[in-house]
Amino acid sequence: MDLWRGKPYYSLDAMLRQRFGEKIYKITLNGGMTCPNRDGKLGENGCIFCSAGGSGDFAANAALSIPAQIERQIQAIREKRPVHRFIAYFQAYTNTYAPTEYLERIFSQAMEHPNIVGLSIGTRPDCLPEATLQLLERLNAGKPVWIELGLQTIHEHTASYIRRGYDLNCFEQAVFSLRSRGMEVIVHTILGLPGESHADMLETIRYLNRQNIQGVKLQLLHILEGTDLAADYLAGKFQALSMDEYLDLVISCLECLSPDTVVHRITGDGPKDLLIAPLWSSRKREVLNALHHKMKIQNAWQGRCFS
Repeated sequence: MDLWRGKPYYSLDAMLRQRFGEKIYKITLNGGMTCPNRDGKLGENGCIFCSAGGSGDFAANAALSIPAQIERQIQAIREKRPVHRFIAYFQAYTNTYAPTEYLERIFSQAMEHPNIVGLSIGTRPDCLPEATLQLLERLNAGKPVWIELGLQTIHEHTASYIRRGYDLNCFEQAVFSLRSRGMEVIVHTILGLPGESHADMLETIRYLNRQNIQGVKLQLLHILEGTDLAADYLAGKFQALSMDEYLDLVISCLECLSPDTVVHRITGDGPKDLLIAPLWSSRKREVLNALHHKMKIQNAWQGRCFS
């Protein structure tokens, strides 16, 4: 099995270097939107794991214009690293949950920046009306547009517990609609959701191998202060994964994942001021080093199980 820039999986960094010929960074933007799981359309409290920041705790200040957000983040990155080009990532809340005219304005502002080579938009499968799909298709004709869909799990009992608010058919229809218009699709999964076994999580990965997607995010479950998930955790209703448990699980997921699928995220570091558990996840570099070391020792790719 070939390695992609020293890693035994197809990483986002490797893909971006292949496509653009250099290191590309993502900058996180905030379009000031909300979510149907918060504004009363589906619910008012959001998904059970979602903080008040709508999974955009590291995103830019929504009070700033999109061009100002871009310039501020580029400046901050360039103070540390000689990076020339960037992906604009609309991360916080549901980034297609707004009138098409507004979406066109903010997305176009990002795309028009000379240092932005593409757009990545985090959203829900049930928030992609026809007019929005047409807009995304037009934008994609200029620079690449990736759509990141928050699936988290294929298991309906877990989806109900986390208050996801849509079924698998909705997800599959969204993937079909996006791919038929030429957009790349990245799917968010969460490892360690309460009530899910190791086998359950691998079943989600095998399901994704059968879908027409181009990337995946393997997100460790973070228990964040102020969420309903935190209340269940503090009440002793479930336990967070240990570091060893997580490393074994993510290696199994990577073994089962199609080698053509780009891994956009392999762990995560929740905001330290909100993180209740697992606290070891805040040591991101240590976690990644341990993961790659364990993969090398186990020679993880000898028994790939993707199907």
